[in-house]
Amino acid sequence: MNNIAQPLARYAAWRRAGDYVFLSGVIAVDPQAGKIVKGYSDIPSEAAQQIGQTGEFSTDHKEGPILAQSWYVLNSIQRTVESAGGQMSDVFKLVQYFKNLDHFPLYSRVRKQFFPGDPPVSTVVEVSGMLPSSDILIEVEATLWLPLR
Repeated sequence: MNNIAQPLARYAAWRRAGDYVFLSGVIAVDPQAGKIVKGYSDIPSEAAQQIGQTGEFSTDHKEGPILAQSWYVLNSIQRTVESAGGQMSDVFKLVQYFKNLDHFPLYSRVRKQFFPGDPPVSTVVEVSGMLPSSDILIEVEATLWLPLR
């Protein structure tokens, strides 16, 4: 795994503009492996247990895809933020795109693990689809304030 979220096309993963750092939208795809996160088996087992894997097939089959994608996306954002010299508490704005807004409460559970203190301001939008596949359930972009030192 790379340190930062890697774009699937020709654009920057992140860009600094003065004291602000803007991240491109992040989806649950490992572009180097060409693999979409589709469930708990696609993320580390410790993370799967931490975000709610139950071992019950019907529950894990229903909730696993959005929970695993949420973890993967937020973990990728965290690694990208850290590579830019920041930490998750520097993130002040998230824009979250969902294929199904019913997934927001599950995503929100995972988000609390990455933002245990004050959460960033947020925009939540339902969209009809996201690239590169209908298997993508969520995309998140982040903005952080990281003063030049």
